[in-house]
Amino acid sequence: MTNSKLLFSLLLAGSVGTASAQSLKDARAAIETENYGKAKTILQQLVSKQAKVGDNYFYLGQIYLVNDKPDSAAIFFNQGLTADPKSQINNVGLGYIDLLKKDKASAEAKFSAASANLKKKDYEELLEIGRAYIKAPEPDYAKALDYLTQAKAKNAKDAAIPLALGDAYRGLKEASSAYSSYSEATDLDPNSTRAKIGLAVIVRGAQAFDEAVAQLTEITTASPTYAPTYRELAETYNMWSKAPGTSDEKYVELNKKGVEQYKKYLEVNGDNSLEAKIRYADFLVYARQYDELGAVSEELAKNPDVDPKIYRYLAYNAFRNKDYAKASENIQKMFAKMDPLRVIPLDNMYAGLSDVANNKVESGIVFIQKAIDQDKELLAEVAETAFAKYQDQETATAVALFEIIAKYPDTDYYFDSNYYAGEGNYQIGFKKDQESKDEEGNVTDQALKDQAVAAFVKSQAQLTVIENANKPEVLEKYLIPALYYKAFSALGTDNLETPKGDFVAPFEKLIKVINERGTQEKNKAYLIDAYTYIGFFQYSKNEMAKAKANFQEVLKLDPENENAKSYLEGIK
Repeated sequence: MTNSKLLFSLLLAGSVGTASAQSLKDARAAIETENYGKAKTILQQLVSKQAKVGDNYFYLGQIYLVNDKPDSAAIFFNQGLTADPKSQINNVGLGYIDLLKKDKASAEAKFSAASANLKKKDYEELLEIGRAYIKAPEPDYAKALDYLTQAKAKNAKDAAIPLALGDAYRGLKEASSAYSSYSEATDLDPNSTRAKIGLAVIVRGAQAFDEAVAQLTEITTASPTYAPTYRELAETYNMWSKAPGTSDEKYVELNKKGVEQYKKYLEVNGDNSLEAKIRYADFLVYARQYDELGAVSEELAKNPDVDPKIYRYLAYNAFRNKDYAKASENIQKMFAKMDPLRVIPLDNMYAGLSDVANNKVESGIVFIQKAIDQDKELLAEVAETAFAKYQDQETATAVALFEIIAKYPDTDYYFDSNYYAGEGNYQIGFKKDQESKDEEGNVTDQALKDQAVAAFVKSQAQLTVIENANKPEVLEKYLIPALYYKAFSALGTDNLETPKGDFVAPFEKLIKVINERGTQEKNKAYLIDAYTYIGFFQYSKNEMAKAKANFQEVLKLDPENENAKSYLEGIK
């Protein structure tokens, strides 16, 4: 090889090396656009080639946190502290993991260590602590503001700080301060698409979903290669679908649009990693797009190093296909393999619903209650299953589910659940009452009788919620049948040989409501029962004139009624 050829080859090698070498700045730029696969590759190379730089480990740990792998993130944060003891930023990462574990005291100790001995111009640790408090499962926006304000005092020119301040103010629902912060970020960096997104998200927070969609769509037109905007659009459509009053048809339409935008997000940011597909599956879970989830989960299941999340997707899909045994099997596999920190409320919900569907009602209710305690929005899922079980005449299971919902007055299903729990408990009580007696009506199984009475008592309490409701639509829909079953539940708890007559008042109110509404013909059977049992009580108390009047009302409605004729004959 000639000297000129040798020189040329060396220059070529050098240029290739320079082109392929990427910096922490490149990794952070990839994180900014949410191309986490690219960022991970860069950071892995940096950790290998620049093993003494603590920031490399910190940002690599952040990638693992994004991908819901806190244990792996902790490994890199600890390695970063060992490799670069003078840099404390990795303590911020470990503090965030403590927040994931809800160990706030330990998190604060690590944050204090990370920020204790900063130099005059050091602010990155303060910024990241602020972000940690914003992203935490239980955000502390006030503490975030404290640290971010300190960061701003040290560097008023980094647009990342007012961006984070905007997020904190938005969390505190201080829209004006959030708007000012995002605007300040735009002033510092006129090209900041992230700041423009922040302004749109403020609008979304005010439930102005159509305006938020319009603003975000405008941003995609101006900056079509900035992927996070499409994700924000996807999440906006999903939030819109959950707004009160959204019809079932609109819910489906909005979530389909959300899925389209998420697919666009993946396409634009070019992240084809397994982790990106898993995050897409996560979105499908929250958007309740189970058909698409089924296809994605089957593809992900082919990966030999399967993330335990795959069992979540397979379980949800199996449940929706009514393969309840498979659903339970997969959710239990997930519980066995997954770090408890990664379990979400919906996992407990489907574990419970699967148990209920497999006739393991007791354990199912425990799981479901745990899910509701974590996320009350899941009450809708419980209600859907409860109504299905009721229609399938699995009354005891349905009632157990309705009784969970009936504990929450703020839910849209509160009155429906109290009504059906009350009606269901009457049916349960009636069946047990019948089973407790012989053919002559004598109680032969006192334990069953006691269970019947307990069900009747619960029924009365639940139906009283309907009776006392102040919503006209609830009273219109449920008051008449609620009074009817309440009266019969009171009858079921009474001793008919020496009746107390607690059933009389609801029967009397039932008659009054039916007559006021002019629905006598529609509710003839209810009226006949009401007049009959009121007449029976008065007959037992020797109030013959009143009893006679009620039995005569029965005959007006049903001239051939043998019970009324028999009592009237006795009164003569």
